[in-house]
Amino acid sequence: MLKNDTHIGSPRSRVDGPAKVTGKATYAAEFTAADLAHAYIVDSGIARGRITGIDTASAESVPGVIKIFTHENRPKTAWFSYKYQDMVGPPGSPFRPLYSDEVQFSGQPIALVVAESFDVARHAASLLRVTYDEQPHETDLSRARRDSYEPPKKRSGIAPPPKPRGDAIKAFGEAPVRVGGEYTIATEHHNPMEPHATTVIWDGDGRITVHDKTQGVQNSQAYVASVFGLSSDDVRVVAPFVGGGFGAGLRPQHQLFLAVMASLALERSVRLEMTRQQMFSHVHRPETINVLSLGAGEDGRLHSIQHQAVAATSRFEDHQEVVVNWSGLLYPAPNVDLRYELAKLDIYSPGDMRAPGAPLGMFALESAMDELAVATGVDPVELRLLNYAERDENDDVPFSSKELRACYRQGAERFGWTKRNPEPRSMRDGRELIGWGMASGVWEANMMKTSARAVLSAEGKLEISCATSDIGTGTYTILTQIAADALGLAMEDVTVALGDSSLPASPVQGGSWTAASAGSAVMAACQTLRANLLKQASKIDGSPLADVGIDDVAFTDGRIVMRVDANRSVSLADAIASGGNTQVEAEESAGPGLIGMMLPKSHSTYTHAAVFAEVRIDQDLGVLRVTRIVNAVAAGRILNPKTARSQIIGGVVWGMGMALHEETLTDHALGRIMNHSLAEYHVPANADVHEVEVNFVEEHDDKASPIGVKGLGEIGIVGTAAAIANAVHHATGKRIRSLPITIDKIVAR
Repeated sequence: MLKNDTHIGSPRSRVDGPAKVTGKATYAAEFTAADLAHAYIVDSGIARGRITGIDTASAESVPGVIKIFTHENRPKTAWFSYKYQDMVGPPGSPFRPLYSDEVQFSGQPIALVVAESFDVARHAASLLRVTYDEQPHETDLSRARRDSYEPPKKRSGIAPPPKPRGDAIKAFGEAPVRVGGEYTIATEHHNPMEPHATTVIWDGDGRITVHDKTQGVQNSQAYVASVFGLSSDDVRVVAPFVGGGFGAGLRPQHQLFLAVMASLALERSVRLEMTRQQMFSHVHRPETINVLSLGAGEDGRLHSIQHQAVAATSRFEDHQEVVVNWSGLLYPAPNVDLRYELAKLDIYSPGDMRAPGAPLGMFALESAMDELAVATGVDPVELRLLNYAERDENDDVPFSSKELRACYRQGAERFGWTKRNPEPRSMRDGRELIGWGMASGVWEANMMKTSARAVLSAEGKLEISCATSDIGTGTYTILTQIAADALGLAMEDVTVALGDSSLPASPVQGGSWTAASAGSAVMAACQTLRANLLKQASKIDGSPLADVGIDDVAFTDGRIVMRVDANRSVSLADAIASGGNTQVEAEESAGPGLIGMMLPKSHSTYTHAAVFAEVRIDQDLGVLRVTRIVNAVAAGRILNPKTARSQIIGGVVWGMGMALHEETLTDHALGRIMNHSLAEYHVPANADVHEVEVNFVEEHDDKASPIGVKGLGEIGIVGTAAAIANAVHHATGKRIRSLPITIDKIVAR
């Protein structure tokens, strides 16, 4: 009998783990060159206005200063705004660093100091003297929402709200039970361990190698080539390791522009790394205000859903996310009205942050559903089962798969939900109030066209390559597992090359689509390799595999073996040699409409989850702890339970931060962020995170991707904040509709 030692589905450790823990993994700011110069950004001190003067004399006199760039002397770059567009940018005019004397937001880069060392560059930057013609600004969404608008041009890939169904206003007015209110979520800023950084290596003759903190090496490559008028052959972008992306690296950030600009102008290598404080000068999750109301019968069945959201954006772009659509997707109702608008502020454009839009809208929806459960006396889990959507009513198509019912039941069982006393403030332990809450989670299960190459040597070593990056999710590991299984090799015999713009094409790494997309491309390349190897093996004189089909053989232990007779086999080395080669290779693509995949919109593809949370709150002091989370997830085939569990835990912890910690505070009089450091911008620490249990619900899906995979990077955060907020209400009887939930909100009367 053939050995069946599959890697897929097994909890394998990360293949890149040793490199990371020993420091061998090299990140964007760690690459070097003999002539490396160092750059430092000078930020604006106002939120809106004009620069009237920049005195650089003192800075230029510092020994070791090479050049100071401002809007007055910057090299010429592309004139037209569209040249600065990237693959995932929203409608509008992208920010162009040092383009003019105009200041559009506080913290905007207005000068770049390049010196022989970082310390010299930083010191010289502090000596610049800038004068402004300051103009009135607006950074307060609560005021700007009065001028909110429906974006005239939709962002590519972001579905606008569906058309209204029925008459939601009338149905709400006639409903026996009505709940809802205004639900707000504060601005959050990305704080990955690796700050944004770019090291540009000057290769001579106008050629550069760019080591960038990015979630899309080919996106950064295209941006640089377009802005600076270079051939794509003259720009190579490399990011083998990314110290956390979470959406912050989807678009090229201004340190990339500035570093490349300096390198090309000086014809030498340049490194530019943002400080932790400067990380607050760009991409962030937008502040969002939701107004949501539910009308239902006394039994809890929904009659009406109204969900309106206003999100902040910049003056120069219309950043858009899917915020309200979830309310028409998750629960069926005959009358639904969903609206999404933007309000312009004097800020940098918001950007995608882990599950963009979903935690915002789902906090409002799942909080309102909890309010409906209280109003009707129906258990929160049973209420959701009562209002269970069997198909996607937004697009009027079936789901490719949906095991959310099983998530509710298995999650409730693991949590011990039946022991919950529904009465608020009824569960206690000494001076602590105990609250149990739950919420649903849903996120898109997309797949994007991706290519991969597989090269097998006569020595039985397989190399997989794809331009996609491993942004910390375990992509190196799962692609190794897929390839090893496909050709019957040990994982140690497979190497994976990622994060290089010269490799087979890949989209940006986001949206939880990388495993499905890159994984399917790798599988397709390996399948082609299998077919070619069998073809060559069958041509060997006297071949024991003559006239057999691919389904008749297995690849195991470096051999092609007949399934029904293991004595009939050919080694991979002999198959390769029979063609007169030392290696064989194949490159294939996978994506919607390719290799038997469904066409877009024939089905709706989503991951689902049910999140159960326990909180303990000091009844006198209001100190809150999240002591237990159970997250039951249905995400199709799980390639690696170990890395998959880590992804969900990471999302849950981020959801805890959203619920209780993260809040970018702006002084609206100055238009300036006040807590732009990790000392004051709070994220969950080890002591804040207690027991997190992940339960993967079995789900088969042959439509979401050829390998049956749905993404996991984002579903963990969706629903977590709402579950915690609902637990807070259960513990205290107080409904808090504004995130984060801080002590002052708990103790306020």
